[in-house]
Amino acid sequence: MARIDINRSGEMEVFVRVVESGGFSAAARSLSLTPSAVSKLISRLEKRLGARLISRSTRHLQLTPEGREFFERSTAVLAGIEDAERAAGSAVEAVGRIRFNSSSVYCAHVLNPLLPEFLALYPGVTLDIAQTDVVIDLLADHADVAVRTGPLKSSSLMARKLGQTRLIVAASPAYLERFGTPQHPSELAHHNLLRFAYTRSVRDWAFRVDGEPHAVTPAGTVQVNDGEGMRQLALAGVGIVRMGAFVIREDIRAGRLVPILEDFSAGDEEDFYAIYVGQGGPLPSRVRALLDFLAERGKVS
Repeated sequence: MARIDINRSGEMEVFVRVVESGGFSAAARSLSLTPSAVSKLISRLEKRLGARLISRSTRHLQLTPEGREFFERSTAVLAGIEDAERAAGSAVEAVGRIRFNSSSVYCAHVLNPLLPEFLALYPGVTLDIAQTDVVIDLLADHADVAVRTGPLKSSSLMARKLGQTRLIVAASPAYLERFGTPQHPSELAHHNLLRFAYTRSVRDWAFRVDGEPHAVTPAGTVQVNDGEGMRQLALAGVGIVRMGAFVIREDIRAGRLVPILEDFSAGDEEDFYAIYVGQGGPLPSRVRALLDFLAERGKVS
């Protein structure tokens, strides 16, 4: 019988993190430990098991056959533990404050219309909503959940995909009447292209011309750090924008905005994710409730 002071699931989690992150240092950073502490824990695990799990003969991490077997079984065990905790926690009432952070356009066009339904389902929950298009640090800003576009940049964060939206180039009828409708991406050089003030993972506007990629760098008289502000500028006829379909779809249907250069569309999309810190233990019921709700009702298309 195993000694009760051995935290076997904790050892498994550290070992799995070492394998998945590709090294002791990366695993240590994600676990807020020192590399020497992680190394000692793995050595202690190998001694207890009586088998070498990781070969240290090269600069790159290499699993032994026993290590590969232990990794596969450990991931299965940890997944089972997580499922058990999730099932046990589902009966806990969702109460308390949720600190939520997202862009103004996601809040305006997706979250806000759904809030009455969510609050009716979970009357014990209160929401503290911060709207910003600037990517935040969830830990530093004490946010429970953030909705963002693009890939994760931190291994300490978890994510649930909320869909994707096609990017559309559009302008108001008043702008197009005054300055003309561009018929080719090259003609955008003579138009006022509204751009975002904050750093974006992809800055250029993507098109396809004769089957080949064609990029246009937006340059205009106005830049803005807020997506909903960008939409309002487009509606006012200030310039041409490139925005997600979920933001301007109703404006296009109502004729307030007109899509342009659709024949040259590259078909590129932005992925949306609900991001949260989920590796420090079971999620609070209130956070899990919001994540499940957004995954079902708060999808972007």
